Amino acid sequence: LLRAPLAASLLLLRLPLLAERSSPAVGADGARAESPAPPGAAALVPVVLVLGAGLARRFGADKLAARLADGREGGAVTLERARTAWPRVACVVRPGTRMAELAAAAGVQVIECPEAVDGMGHSLAAGGRATPEAGGWIVMLGDMPRVQPATVRAIARALQDGATVAIPCHRGRRGHPVGLNQRLGRRLADLRGDEGARSIVASLAGEVVELDVDDAGVLADIDTPADLAAGDPAAT
Repeated sequence: LLRAPLAASLLLLRLPLLAERSSPAVGADGARAESPAPPGAAALVPVVLVLGAGLARRFGADKLAARLADGREGGAVTLERARTAWPRVACVVRPGTRMAELAAAAGVQVIECPEAVDGMGHSLAAGGRATPEAGGWIVMLGDMPRVQPATVRAIARALQDGATVAIPCHRGRRGHPVGLNQRLGRRLADLRGDEGARSIVASLAGEVVELDVDDAGVLADIDTPADLAAGDPAAT
């Protein structure tokens, strides 16, 4: 009979301790402190989205497999630059192409897009849909192997700092890659045809952040065989 009152007394002694353990922390001003973020809740990381599914009609052949002045395939160099610059890289390709093989060999996320034959908009949409967790997209054209890794990192930082659109500029001229904030994911996924991201950028003209870069590669794409001899890509 004496055990029940004794047990109740012990329980009453433990109640303040239990309450202290379960109550949220309170700051010196009496406000409750925020709960610590769970593991993995850090800011989302932008994805470098390499577009390698074009038909290269002006070039007349598979230009991403064409060799630059240093003997390397242009598409491989673009992927190398992207991987050197940033930890998250995905590449949109048409199935069965050399670029698909190069992307797989580079160890990046491969996004197949047969619809790319109908225009770049389909490639962008496929890339956006395949990376819904991205903290933004750095749209890098597969035929621009001379873009420097430092430029890619600068665009990524601008997105992480809140830029809606980030565009590199060299000597007053806008170039590529173009950074798109994660808030634009739905618009990216809805693109069609050959408009690319131009319509998105044009509609957000007042929210574009221009980044001055000492990188002529942001203006140098490969449209014709003569462009292959324009000079070796700068060392990474």
